[in-house]
Amino acid sequence: MEYAGFSVGQRKYLRRSLDCWLNVAEGGKRAGKNVLNVIAFAMAIERSVEKIHLVAGVTRACARLNIVDCNGFGLRNFFGGRCWEGKYEGKEAIFVDDKVVIIEGGGKASDAARIKGASFGCVYLSEANELNKGFFFEAIDRTLAARTRRVFLDLNAKEKGHWFYREFLDRFDVQGDKSVNYGHFTVFDNKALNQDDLRARLASYDKASAWYRRDILGLRCGGADVIYSGFDEGLIVPRDELSQKKFVRMAVGVDVGGRDATVATLVGITADGELALVDGYYHRQGKRNEMTHAKYVEELADCIAVWMKDFAAFEFGGAVFCESAEKMFRAALAQELARRGIRTAVYPSYKKDGILDRIRLFSFLINKKKLLVAKELSAWVDAFYAARWCEKAREKGEWVRVDDGSYSVDCLDSAEYGVVPFKQLIMKMEV
Repeated sequence: MEYAGFSVGQRKYLRRSLDCWLNVAEGGKRAGKNVLNVIAFAMAIERSVEKIHLVAGVTRACARLNIVDCNGFGLRNFFGGRCWEGKYEGKEAIFVDDKVVIIEGGGKASDAARIKGASFGCVYLSEANELNKGFFFEAIDRTLAARTRRVFLDLNAKEKGHWFYREFLDRFDVQGDKSVNYGHFTVFDNKALNQDDLRARLASYDKASAWYRRDILGLRCGGADVIYSGFDEGLIVPRDELSQKKFVRMAVGVDVGGRDATVATLVGITADGELALVDGYYHRQGKRNEMTHAKYVEELADCIAVWMKDFAAFEFGGAVFCESAEKMFRAALAQELARRGIRTAVYPSYKKDGILDRIRLFSFLINKKKLLVAKELSAWVDAFYAARWCEKAREKGEWVRVDDGSYSVDCLDSAEYGVVPFKQLIMKMEV
């Protein structure tokens, strides 16, 4: 059988993978990134002095499909009779002579627990930016003690502000750091595809669309489902810098979670119409001991007391707008604040105009570059970047924000509760 060769860029990537600890293949779909990284990973474990290695995808099934099988070019195909599949310490694995490659899924927060305590020599994470952030960083950390450390990542491009870029890849000089091997690949690098057929198929694409730019050209941009497309790093400001602004009004929005997160956001508006998310409180059940409403009330009151001390605009005339459905929680919070001598009213959040009106208000502020978010509020920043329209609802002519636990939508709700009371003031400032 005759096989297609690699492009110049793919050959360069393979050569550099022999010497670099971090190897990242990013780009468009059907670009051959998996085949490329499987070969590089196979060479790495062949040369590694470590015994245990890891491959992972969003689910274990995805890891098997993308890395172990890979359309006949997977790990099981590279070692002949020296390779077999089985169990290692109860985990699915591939064995290569005396070496073990654990197969895991990493799409959920709980997945990180399955690799804690392990030490890996080589790690291959497929669709790396689709993995749960906690699992991703845990897998990287598990290679720190390796004598022949190698990490391989493949990913399709996401929007520029995605956590994978902000918190990981953008911290490296991918062009100047000789220990990092970065390759950008598109479908045009895939020599297994007939170029005439490819051009004919791509003729149906709108070359100016985000779909083409992201999926075919592999550029970092959001799709049509992104809600806050104007949100960028220029709106993310250190908290100390925001704290120096002269706010004329301030408020706190509180979203009360059950199994979801409970969030409080301190917001402020300046005389020139800038609105800032200055500080916040975030807790999701399961991240530490389970919280009761009484404990939440106590911790929120602690935060409010600090914010009143730090901001005169909040101390004189500030208010708290708490989840309208949580009448008993609001009463308990108001009672606790009064007990501490904190004279701040606690109102139900305003929802009469609906969530779309709140989204339009935030989109308006973002597009006018007047909504600033403290850099330290990482969950809030992630939520602005990740907010999406539900595709199934859009097909029915409805506009619904995705709320499936994939990002902290509670942060957006909380911020909106604090901002909506300023709507009329904001509109007057714009006139």
